[in-house]
Amino acid sequence: MVTIYDVAKLAGVSAATVSRVVNGRSSVDAGLAARVQQAMAELDYRPNAVARNLRRQKTSIWAVIISDIGNPFFTSLVRGVEDVGQAAGYSVVLCNSDEDPAKEARYVAAALAEQMAGVIISSTGKAANLSRLVDAGTPVVAIDREVRAAAVDTVLVDNAHGADLATSHLAEQGYRRIACITGPRRLPTAQRRLQGYRAALTAYRLEPDDNLVRYGDYREEGGYQAMASILDSGAAPDAVFAANNLMTVGALECLVDRGITVPAQMGVVGFDDIPWAHLVRPSLSTVVQPTYELGRTAALLLVERIAEPTRPLSTVTLRTELKIRDSSAPREQRFR
Repeated sequence: MVTIYDVAKLAGVSAATVSRVVNGRSSVDAGLAARVQQAMAELDYRPNAVARNLRRQKTSIWAVIISDIGNPFFTSLVRGVEDVGQAAGYSVVLCNSDEDPAKEARYVAAALAEQMAGVIISSTGKAANLSRLVDAGTPVVAIDREVRAAAVDTVLVDNAHGADLATSHLAEQGYRRIACITGPRRLPTAQRRLQGYRAALTAYRLEPDDNLVRYGDYREEGGYQAMASILDSGAAPDAVFAANNLMTVGALECLVDRGITVPAQMGVVGFDDIPWAHLVRPSLSTVVQPTYELGRTAALLLVERIAEPTRPLSTVTLRTELKIRDSSAPREQRFR
């Protein structure tokens, strides 16, 4: 069966452009539109008329439901979504769930009531919210967090690999008592990052210690409290891996308040880069996620899902990288 991707390849355009031509959008250059129509004729491509008519009843608006609008991680991500959406003729409405499944459910209800063309969601983990959208025929892409019980397209980063990179780096720098502040137990991102941390300990033959692990809330105050709890437990870490950017900030604030210097007394690596990470002193080592590409990829999948509602589900996993800065300096350099 000829698909939208076959048409796009023959015409030398994106699937999004083919979708816009199929749906009669006027924002496509006349020359490109002609090429698409020619390719459709040559391939005898026949769009699903019923599905297309149903789509035309919807608005040209996407809802992007994220967990924390105050987290810099989402800034570049949403930009990636918006850039693709605008190019495909869609506007973007930003919704903040505050990690609250009930608030997320209200935004899902609003998206259904307003007949939004699609939804991109960083889920709180409540599969029922995504299932409501799927059951109503609303195209959905899960971003950043997988929801195993929901049949939706998904864009992730390799969280376990990123956490492994961070912890392995600390071990290679000579740290031996490496603590971990991960996220809420229910979230797959937190689970995967904890797995990566533990895998690195095993690889470097470092004894795991449950006293060195805390579950935070992906918020600054949660990182502060988790760091304080580790220090008060007497577990005596010499380094800490914090599994998101805001908790890293909170952990650093706690270390400052306790008079513990970084990296002289405590090595630190965070997850998610922070715009000013290279400006603080010491500069902060972080695992960098491809946030713009996350948003862009999710938006492209949504465009494709709108154009081809019955195509197989896709899961895309992007890689992370480690930015090494001064907060994780080798142990032998710490007292020079």
